[in-house]
Amino acid sequence: MRVRHHLAAAVLASFPVTSAGAHPHIFIDTGMQLIFDAQGKLAAVRVVWVYDEFISLVILEDKGLDPDGDGVLTTPEKKSLQGFDMNWDPGFAGDLYALQDERSLALSRPLQFTATLEKGRLISTHVRAFEPRVAVTDEPVRVQVYDPDYYTAYKISTEPVVEGRTGCSAEIFVPDPSKASKELEAALAELGAFQTLEDLEIDNFPAIGAAYSEEVRITCAP
Repeated sequence: MRVRHHLAAAVLASFPVTSAGAHPHIFIDTGMQLIFDAQGKLAAVRVVWVYDEFISLVILEDKGLDPDGDGVLTTPEKKSLQGFDMNWDPGFAGDLYALQDERSLALSRPLQFTATLEKGRLISTHVRAFEPRVAVTDEPVRVQVYDPDYYTAYKISTEPVVEGRTGCSAEIFVPDPSKASKELEAALAELGAFQTLEDLEIDNFPAIGAAYSEEVRITCAP
């Protein structure tokens, strides 16, 4: 699997073979902070991932953290948690894609990452810098969040925040769920039923995650 191998392996072990490829098994609430520099260019996006309670529990158990289950981590446990989901494969895009006028914008590897546990849910943050920085006008910059393989489902659950510049807006756009579901059903029908564990290799699964992509569109006054 391309995405966070140790997380996916832990979750995969919790589901029957016949169902593991049919729908996402990791659910993440997402937030974005759009950061502009002193010249008014879009410099970076700070990404927040809030994992669902089940995968948070699986990760904690996999790492041997919070063994008493009280939801409170010790100082050493907090330290060992940092970067738990930042060990990305070299080609992994971070499930974040930025475009302007249908042109892909380059983003850095994750920077300034943090991780905490709050109310039974793991929360991690990281920064992706635009390389180069982007001039934003009335032509929107679109920042999409999705797993191409749809193993992880992302939902933009908080309003995006613009920092460092006035006269800009950031709006959330969501896909048509019925259209996305039809694309998934067609892809699964073409793929056929899974028969063995080897069939669940994510490289064999159709990349239909983009159909479920939520996105933030950023525009600025001239």
